[in-house]
Amino acid sequence: MLPIKDDAGMPAEKPVELTANQCWDYIRKAEIGRLAVVADQHPEIFPINFVVDRGSVVFRTAEGTKLAAALEGAAVAFEVDGYDERLGQAWSVVLKGSAVQLESIEDILASEELPLFPWQSGQKNHFVRIDPVQTSGRSFMVNSAARRHYLRGTRPLPSVE
Repeated sequence: MLPIKDDAGMPAEKPVELTANQCWDYIRKAEIGRLAVVADQHPEIFPINFVVDRGSVVFRTAEGTKLAAALEGAAVAFEVDGYDERLGQAWSVVLKGSAVQLESIEDILASEELPLFPWQSGQKNHFVRIDPVQTSGRSFMVNSAARRHYLRGTRPLPSVE
């Protein structure tokens, strides 16, 4: 396999593995995450708004596929990513673990105090906590051609060779 090169023909910088603390810093800055579950033996991904609480991620949801699959007992994954225009740097963080519904009266009362408000209307009365067992992330510099296209709001045309 040939090494990846940037638009100037220089070898691309390698991604940097993030520490657990750096991963949590990025998670706290993100507004939207994606929850990956397995439903009916197929992967499903749902966008969710969330809050960080006591070393975990908490989200609200209604009855349905997302809730049922998350609580089925299989592992779940949660992912956030972003791009810092100022630094020309992108990042991605993934948590893997299990999801549990908050059921004790103490947890439910505490969850009501979290700044977690559903974006979509409807009854979102189920609070779910993702307890991570693995946290990983990486950041990398976005090459200058991609940054220029991103800032202009355009995408480069595929090259024909």
